[in-house]
Amino acid sequence: MSDIRPIGIFDSGLGGLTVANALKQILPSENIIYVGDTARVPYGNKSAPLIIQYASQITEFLLEKDAKLIVVACNTASALALNTLQNNFDLPIIGVIAPGASFAAELTKNNNVGVIGTIATISSSAYEKELYKINPDIKIFSQECPLFVPLVEEGILEGPIVSAIIEYYLKNLDLSIIDTMILGCTHYPLLKPAIKKYLNDLVLIDSADSVAKEVYKILKNNHIVNNNTDKGKQRFYVTDSPSNFSNIAKRFLGYSIKNVETAPIS
Repeated sequence: MSDIRPIGIFDSGLGGLTVANALKQILPSENIIYVGDTARVPYGNKSAPLIIQYASQITEFLLEKDAKLIVVACNTASALALNTLQNNFDLPIIGVIAPGASFAAELTKNNNVGVIGTIATISSSAYEKELYKINPDIKIFSQECPLFVPLVEEGILEGPIVSAIIEYYLKNLDLSIIDTMILGCTHYPLLKPAIKKYLNDLVLIDSADSVAKEVYKILKNNHIVNNNTDKGKQRFYVTDSPSNFSNIAKRFLGYSIKNVETAPIS
């Protein structure tokens, strides 16, 4: 039996589109509803109670749209709100931290893993907790990079300003021993080419593909896969200007989107 209900995905802004794109590649028949909380981006400098409030409001909106599973495609919200959402709502809800940590633990050869993320994500030690569950011998080197999200949201992905900001943050890490670096924010993959120039041969972990595989596993185990052969439909919602979202979203998805709607969330 086929379950045509949509998968709900949300992020503080555009970053979660990297996860939406990965899901589309692995699960092309699934319908997707994406919510970007563009009116309240970034989440990374906000308090835990406020992030939980925002995440709960968006989850309720996605439930109204009959979502069968929700992906919290935001590292900050995954770190601070995921447990609350899973306890308060009766449907599968997954974050992006556990899949990313698992992939990093699998790929590191010397057990020295770097994590870059927002202030809230790094302060939560969420990646450390997940990595230590998998391998207590892993050494973790963390760095807050609060200016990365505003750069991506403004579409500034390369050039001297980007290079200077990357160097400003990453010079604090001991890159001589780290062999694997987790991009601990779904916005950061768009800065991957610029980050890679600074990090040279380090393995960069983008959790989007790992999340997509985890979603498929959950759908299959719960017998809620959409088995139709038709291409799935996508609907996009934002909490601020739809035009700004449409213009920048192409960088994440590789194609233009139309009919971005405003979600009545506040």
